[in-house]
Amino acid sequence: MTEPGRVVPVYAVTGKRTRAAGEALPIEALVTAAPAGRHARGLQREHARIVAAAESPVSIAELGALLAVPVGVARVLVGDLAEAGYVSVHAAARGPLDRDVLERLLEGLRARTG
Repeated sequence: MTEPGRVVPVYAVTGKRTRAAGEALPIEALVTAAPAGRHARGLQREHARIVAAAESPVSIAELGALLAVPVGVARVLVGDLAEAGYVSVHAAARGPLDRDVLERLLEGLRARTG
């Protein structure tokens, strides 16, 4: 399925990869743009949108919703950008997830998609 204006299917954007090269990124991890990302030229459309959205901290789940791609695709794209030094990924503290955090994350996703 392609979104309007998308020339290639989503899986082609990731080179048919379903996992980033590094460790698996949790969907609640926050992503922020790095200085190198703000000044990068020639990024793929999806990569550029992620860097722009990450001017303020944004979760990987929210990025998936923003790009209208599966969260696995968002993980791969964010992983690629992090490996290139264009974004920083801030994983949540290990341990049980706080219900309030999950509810706020869900509210944010609903606001972006609805």
